[in-house]
Amino acid sequence: MSTYLYQEHRQFFAQHAGGAEEAAAAELKELGAHSIQQGHLGYYFKADPEILYRIVYMTRISTRVLAPLIHFDCHSSNYLYKTAQQIDWTDFLTLTKTFAITANTADSQLRNSNYAAQILKDAIVDQFRETYGERPNVNTRFPDLQLNLYVHKNRARISVDLGGGSLHKRGYRTERVAAPMQENVAATILRLSEWDGNQPLFDPFCGSGTLLIEAAMKQTHLPAARFRSKFGFLRLPDFDPTLWNQIKTDANRAVISLPEYQISGSDIDATAIQAATTHLAMLPDGKNIHLQTQDFRSIESLNHHCIITNPPYGIRMETPQQTALLLKEFGDFLKQKCTGSTAFVYFGEPTLSKKLGLKPDQKWPLRTGGLEGILCRYPLY
Repeated sequence: MSTYLYQEHRQFFAQHAGGAEEAAAAELKELGAHSIQQGHLGYYFKADPEILYRIVYMTRISTRVLAPLIHFDCHSSNYLYKTAQQIDWTDFLTLTKTFAITANTADSQLRNSNYAAQILKDAIVDQFRETYGERPNVNTRFPDLQLNLYVHKNRARISVDLGGGSLHKRGYRTERVAAPMQENVAATILRLSEWDGNQPLFDPFCGSGTLLIEAAMKQTHLPAARFRSKFGFLRLPDFDPTLWNQIKTDANRAVISLPEYQISGSDIDATAIQAATTHLAMLPDGKNIHLQTQDFRSIESLNHHCIITNPPYGIRMETPQQTALLLKEFGDFLKQKCTGSTAFVYFGEPTLSKKLGLKPDQKWPLRTGGLEGILCRYPLY
């Protein structure tokens, strides 16, 4: 076994969504990371194996946690291939284990990220063929080993993705609905709202329930990766199964119960409510979250609540005029029926915030799925 970069320096990299910088750094520190330094859409941090396993299992904000293996100059595909073959891939793979590669290139001779990923894949499978006459298979959906290749200004870094893929995929979402909010974005919104359970939380456009589920997981301390079946750190050559089992057991034992009706939601779409019901059934106390098929206009009042929501827009609405009317009516609802509440409204298109007819006292830019969204806070008197 060779010595890899992460073993020499115990330094790792956690990626996050654009706009989640403050939340991501605070969470990393809470989970025990140290020497936290900002990078491009993420943070470098140091951690021992115990802290590292806990971060991957518990993080709600970070989307990927990477362990760098090697960092090198890379001006051509030939050099990428030759350098990648210097790694002993049997440290991470066997013929019966699958792998996949995500790649990103910028300002480099290697301009096509898919091509760069193909070169790295060839280096790995050719090494196995030369040694064993066979090769491990690629599985892009559920690989045993997820590798990350990053090439910037002709400097390349090959890393192991310790979550085994994007950590926003918690594992509780089984039903497909239109334009669902990413789980880590919902968790970031909840953190920015500083909701602590002292007021009941309500989402009047709950869709498939992502905000409600993330709120329940946060409130009960349910690990964000509780429902994931594979983790990339299991393939590290220095993986400690005894330590991992202890970390997982301790985290699962720390889960607390959720009071009934502390979290509730509604949506006019009965299909979305059915999907939310299915997803909530995954949680230990999912039955304590109240759901209802209901138009927000028919809600009698939401006084003294924390209202956190993502109103429909774009592909969930037929026309921009419908979206504008809906937001105006929702703004009227907030003004007239939500006394003593605070509303946190996420707009996937920032210009839509002007349609609400309310002035926010704070805004946070927050990108999701390529959209330059914005979260607005509205105190309601």
